[in-house]
Amino acid sequence: MAENFKPFVSPETKMKEFTLKSILLGCVFGIIFGAATVYLALKAGLTVSASIPIAVIAITLGRKFFKTTILENNIIQTTGSAGESIAAGVVFTLPGFLFLTDGGGDKYFNYITILILAIFGGILGTLMMIPLRKALIVKEHETLPYPEGTACGDVLIAGEKGGDFAKTAFYGLGFAFVYAILQKVLHVISEVPVYMTKQTNRFFPSAKVSGEITPEYMGVGYIIGPRIAGVLVAGGVMSWLVLIPLLATLVPPDAMANQLVKLGYLASLATPGGKGNWNPLTHTFADFSSAVYFAYVRQIGAGAVAAGGFITLIKTIPTIVSSFKGSLGSLKKEETAAGTVKVVVPRTEKDLNIKIVLFGSIALVLLMAFLPQLPGDSIGKKLLVGLLVVIFGAFFVTVSSRIVGLIGSSNNPISGMTIATLMGTCLVFISVGWSGKLYEPMALVVGGMICIAAANAGGTSQDLKSGYIVGATPMYQQLSLFIGAIVSSVVIGLTVKFLDKPTAAMIANGVTDHAIGSTYFPAPQGTLMATLAKGILSYNLDWQYVLVGVFIAITMELCGIKSLSFAVGAYLPLSTTLPIFIGGAIRGIADKARKKGNANISAEEEELGKGNLFATGLVAGGAVAGVVIAIMAGVDAFSIFGLKIDLPGWLNAVNLENALSHSIGEGTYFILGTAFFALMGWVLYRVAIKPQTAE
Repeated sequence: MAENFKPFVSPETKMKEFTLKSILLGCVFGIIFGAATVYLALKAGLTVSASIPIAVIAITLGRKFFKTTILENNIIQTTGSAGESIAAGVVFTLPGFLFLTDGGGDKYFNYITILILAIFGGILGTLMMIPLRKALIVKEHETLPYPEGTACGDVLIAGEKGGDFAKTAFYGLGFAFVYAILQKVLHVISEVPVYMTKQTNRFFPSAKVSGEITPEYMGVGYIIGPRIAGVLVAGGVMSWLVLIPLLATLVPPDAMANQLVKLGYLASLATPGGKGNWNPLTHTFADFSSAVYFAYVRQIGAGAVAAGGFITLIKTIPTIVSSFKGSLGSLKKEETAAGTVKVVVPRTEKDLNIKIVLFGSIALVLLMAFLPQLPGDSIGKKLLVGLLVVIFGAFFVTVSSRIVGLIGSSNNPISGMTIATLMGTCLVFISVGWSGKLYEPMALVVGGMICIAAANAGGTSQDLKSGYIVGATPMYQQLSLFIGAIVSSVVIGLTVKFLDKPTAAMIANGVTDHAIGSTYFPAPQGTLMATLAKGILSYNLDWQYVLVGVFIAITMELCGIKSLSFAVGAYLPLSTTLPIFIGGAIRGIADKARKKGNANISAEEEELGKGNLFATGLVAGGAVAGVVIAIMAGVDAFSIFGLKIDLPGWLNAVNLENALSHSIGEGTYFILGTAFFALMGWVLYRVAIKPQTAE
């Protein structure tokens, strides 16, 4: 039970925590990871997870050079992690200003507006998590694993304890790092093995089974366990092996292509490429499965996520209410010598005052109403936008926290929540008579801020989980998250505007106004958000797919299945949920094997058991390697002391994928990758069933 949980550092322990050096180091890491995330998200469409890499760096450098404590290291990673999550939210939505009707949002794509929205969204995400911490992190400690937060906390503890604990975690980290080099640098291991039936298959057309066989997904699956992982993959099975084959049978290719054009995934019917690789000459897709997914199933999944989130919120309200009551009236009390009652709050339960949430929300609404840099032609209209931001923020911060509690921040479907927010906002606008291109930028402001807030809330939740396990002071973590959000936002806005300015080479190729939105930085998520806002406000959106998703979530709930987990699985690619499920299945098999051996392990011992520590290492190693390799691949060639360094060229030179695919065949290459993944699973299982050893 959560009530009996004992953190690594006891509440009575006095230790350095919220210090100037921990905040400064966290800010430095926040700036680095925030800028890197902007660059990689725009150029490669991917983000990097920051908390665990920062925790590893803090352990290795902090203790050696800065003499930091475990609680200071936790503050370093907490402060630094804000940059990555805010950057992801900014990049996925705010470029949408460039794609609104007749360029109506172009004037809002400036540094000051981006800075304001990034800071406000980041603050909102942390602000709304203050009253939710006890309800979600503490009271549901057993039911919401928060895999990356647990992994980060375990890394910090293992580094502090040393001995066998540290060895197991860092063995996992080393194993994952070597695996990642083989997979992402040498490409000996395929990244996403795929098996797909042909569209011409009479019995089961365009059914696809695939898996992104990375160490971090296996580690996350092991941490969350078989039950949650099973519901997740069930949603993926429904989308990729039920809905997609069905729609591929019923919908003509031209209709799919038209839908992709409508959503901004394809330039026109006469243009080749886009999602599914459209061929205008043969009127077919190279990958029908992907075409159907992006044209229809993703909208169905977004509707399911929105409905599942709403259902989950309703079910969570009693817990949230009791948490509020607990914050106000169920504090530990001691009788003083004078007979008066003194309220004593343990250090590990001290949150920022609930009044900060109330007055902070009011301040956000007022600032949004009166700041001239934000869209809106009257204070009244901008007040409504501010109110919608706070209302949707409270809702989707709760939903985001629950989702990352189940599957981790890396798989948080913030785009699905942003789509739901845009739909809800535009419906409110239409209900009060606001339609047309004038209101598109206002709708995108709401969607953008909620995307940033949801992303930051997910990261904040993981940080608070790490702190709960380690024994941190929540109030100091919340303060450091505010600081990290503001500092990193300054650099995120600068990075976005710097990358948006066309270089000489871009200008020579016809890119004169904005690099973002061109082939250099395509920003597909921003295009989708703008397309949705335009479609709804012009009464031109296919609601039927969204409503199908809503009723899928309701059906799952009526069957006694947690609809949000299933909905997230339906929204995400099966390539994400399948390897997570395999990690969860290994956990289930290992647990059964230990029970047969009469191993009786408490929850606290299990958290630092060999299986969990090795899985933590897999998540950490995969994340660290992903950051390093992505940055190497993303930078352009440069010179140092006259020596030309071409990292992308070097990575391309050592890439063995084409050589292996041609020599042994693509199918055998995929089987080889699957065999490596199976080997990693076997190693994890063998480590997990080893008996616990003394420290």
